[in-house]
Amino acid sequence: MAFPLPKAFLSRMQQLLPEKSEYESFIQSYDKDHYQALRINPLKGDAGTLFSHLGCTLTPVPWCSTGFYYPQELHPGKSPYHEAGAYYIQEPSAMAPAAYLDAQPGEKILDLCAAPGGKSTQIAGAMRGQGLLISNEIHPARAKILSQNIERMGVGNCVVTNEDSGRLVSYFPEFFDRIVVDAPCSGEGMFRKDQQAREEWSPDNVKLCASRQAEILDHAADMLKPGGYLVYSTCTFSREENEESILGFLDRHEDFEAAEAERPVGFEAFTEGEIPGSYRIWPHKTAGEGHFLALVHKKGTEASTETLAYAASGKLSGKEKKKEKNRQSGKKGSDWEQPWQEFAKETLVMGLEQWPIAGGSFTMFGEELYLVPKQMVDMKGLKVLRPGLDLGTIKKGRFEPSHGLALFLKKEWAGQWIDLPSDSEEITRYLRGETLNTDQLPGERHLTGKNGWVLVCVDGCSLGWSKKVGITLKNHYPKGLRRP
Repeated sequence: MAFPLPKAFLSRMQQLLPEKSEYESFIQSYDKDHYQALRINPLKGDAGTLFSHLGCTLTPVPWCSTGFYYPQELHPGKSPYHEAGAYYIQEPSAMAPAAYLDAQPGEKILDLCAAPGGKSTQIAGAMRGQGLLISNEIHPARAKILSQNIERMGVGNCVVTNEDSGRLVSYFPEFFDRIVVDAPCSGEGMFRKDQQAREEWSPDNVKLCASRQAEILDHAADMLKPGGYLVYSTCTFSREENEESILGFLDRHEDFEAAEAERPVGFEAFTEGEIPGSYRIWPHKTAGEGHFLALVHKKGTEASTETLAYAASGKLSGKEKKKEKNRQSGKKGSDWEQPWQEFAKETLVMGLEQWPIAGGSFTMFGEELYLVPKQMVDMKGLKVLRPGLDLGTIKKGRFEPSHGLALFLKKEWAGQWIDLPSDSEEITRYLRGETLNTDQLPGERHLTGKNGWVLVCVDGCSLGWSKKVGITLKNHYPKGLRRP
């Protein structure tokens, strides 16, 4: 074996896989390289277009319609497409929970343990910008990474929170159509690719994780609508954290039942679990790391609007309606209105009312103007990192668009744009923060001759802003993201 495994872990696995041949196959899987995959972002384009630019055809991940295995020599993290959010690099088994959730446009969905953002961005792609996605992460540093990935992938209908699951319950009682709980676990399924997971593992940690998972699941139960579905997943093998966690949950919650759903497409490679609707992903049987999945259903029909937060039901009090009308109409407290409208008139050719996230409300966080998804509840008291789509900064009555807005926009929504080839010297220079000249640009462009903001794209995917002054394009790619 390429690296040692904890003896106590090996003993537990022998009990879990009593057939000698299967146990040996499992152990031998640790001598193989782990699989590498990426997920195409449907908010930014399609696989066929991307593959034509990459110059290759990748192998599909069977259980994820947007997932593809890639060869080691591809190095997708170094491509401009990665910075443009055209895809998300993700371990293939980790794509299964969001695929199992089967998110639909217009729904209200919670990713309760969301960092670093793989599941959330996959869910957002399925939602097509419609509905409300809450992506929560309790650890502040990981929540920041989550927020950055939400921005990079051009997601506009997501609110990123940094909360304990228990605090969320009072804001979202019986609120969500679907919830995914990819629970913190002992990480046994990641031993092949994660040395830290091997070093931190212990039987005591398994018990600690199981206890934490029970608490998180109980909170999730309170936030799911009657009739809603919850996907529970881990990247571990232990029964305590998998089957026993779900069986204990069902014992504690009589209003829930195991969901005997039809086996999803691509799940043929997974082993059906002892609980209906549950699956195990084994690394010696599947082209991916170890995972566990279970689907549970909350009995009954949707809760009445009286049990929901006011913004969730869409029914505002008279005072709240007046406040919301003032925010939208540019009355008291809306210093952002004129600067935003001037920018939108000069820079955009498709108005906000035509965007997939239309109908949201504007809010200021410090100097930043955000568009909040229309189904979001009152955020007062919540730890919010990203209250929706970051539109830009307002300083001294002037509006400067955010990098997040550039990544959200489509080329055809901008009044002026340039579309640089991914293999061009100009795209490399742009990512370094250098100034470009409009007379020396490869690729397509639409420039009106006016000075102002220009959307920079790479092979059709929006990447960032530049500002046109004469024939010069001043670089506004964020300094913290620039390449050396």
